[in-house]
Amino acid sequence: MANLKPVKKILKNQVIRFVFSAGVGFLVDISAFYLFYHNLLVQKTYHILFITVHNYTLSFSISFFLGVLVNFLITRYFVFSESKLPPYKQFFRFVSVAFIGYFANLAVLKLFIQSFQMNPVIARPSAALSLFFLSFFVHKFFSFSLSLRHHASERSNQTSN
Repeated sequence: MANLKPVKKILKNQVIRFVFSAGVGFLVDISAFYLFYHNLLVQKTYHILFITVHNYTLSFSISFFLGVLVNFLITRYFVFSESKLPPYKQFFRFVSVAFIGYFANLAVLKLFIQSFQMNPVIARPSAALSLFFLSFFVHKFFSFSLSLRHHASERSNQTSN
């Protein structure tokens, strides 16, 4: 039987767990983007109310929020499970951060597509990856209210055991 100690040690690392959580959310986002962009929203533009929207913008909007939902669930239960905030507050904060992240991603996506002439299927993951590390710290300290002090005391408890 293989020694599971290294795996357990890796899974104790919050950053590794966040990378996993964000990775699964990212895969949901990118897969949904590809599905919507290539198969479901095949017209170049759509008219929604009084606005004309590009298919990549609409595909991005839908896929982004699907990824956020998956990412929140995994992050809440697997990454920052020690948070004492009520789940509805965590979700509200997480979605608030995601809402800001949506516009940051959209701006980077449009920059890549319109200014650098990138294919939308390449531009989408590039935009998401460019904002990844900022997302970890914002969610840790705001969405789940885990301070540096909490993290330091958690480490000292682990080393004293």
